[in-house]
Amino acid sequence: MKIYYGNKTNYGQKIGILMLDTHFPRVPGDIGNATTFPFPVVYKVVKEASPEAVVLKQDPALIEPFVKAARELEEQGCKCIVTSCGFMAIFHKELCKAINVPVISSSLLQVKLVSSMLSPNKKVGILTAKASSLGEKHFVGVGIEDVDFVVYGVEDTEFGKTFFEGYDFMNTTLAEEEMVKKAKKMVAEHPDIGAIVLECTNMPPFTKAVQEAVGLPVFDVINMVKYVHDAIVSPGYKGYM
Repeated sequence: MKIYYGNKTNYGQKIGILMLDTHFPRVPGDIGNATTFPFPVVYKVVKEASPEAVVLKQDPALIEPFVKAARELEEQGCKCIVTSCGFMAIFHKELCKAINVPVISSSLLQVKLVSSMLSPNKKVGILTAKASSLGEKHFVGVGIEDVDFVVYGVEDTEFGKTFFEGYDFMNTTLAEEEMVKKAKKMVAEHPDIGAIVLECTNMPPFTKAVQEAVGLPVFDVINMVKYVHDAIVSPGYKGYM
């Protein structure tokens, strides 16, 4: 006989996602589309967090509302808190200190792990929403300042403009073409790249296309969330001998 005890209203959601306040469409593969995941997730919008505030201004005043929202998700039973923007790497340590469950502030947390898998003569390629805004504070935030990597941004593409110009539409065919073109350019100019990490949480819909175009492993935030979810709720194994 199994007996269950409860003190919450909802159950089953172990991943809590803190969303920036945005208006562009969240297509399957995007962190903001619940069908991206093969398990339940719960969302909370941080109203103070626009792309401009997080990416361009990098305002420390954002720490308080993010911490408040993270604590609320933790109280609801979430065992891992994820943010919807890789630029939150800059506040990673503050978020970790504030709550008692793992925090995935940014896909950039994977850069050190990916680098450790590669030959010493290989480097990591990072594709980001805006290269000019991604800097040392972000790298220090997630402990990758000593890793050998290169950064390329998509801010000069239509896809890149989606995040900062208030678009409420997205041409996914064009976005995929632009992502592939940018990845090819990065690898052509740096043939010693051994793997790619996508910083932006809006890029995973195009991971497969990039992977096939450059023939390299491509890591994104969805990979990471699935990995951590398995560590929190093991699916177990079924087979036979």
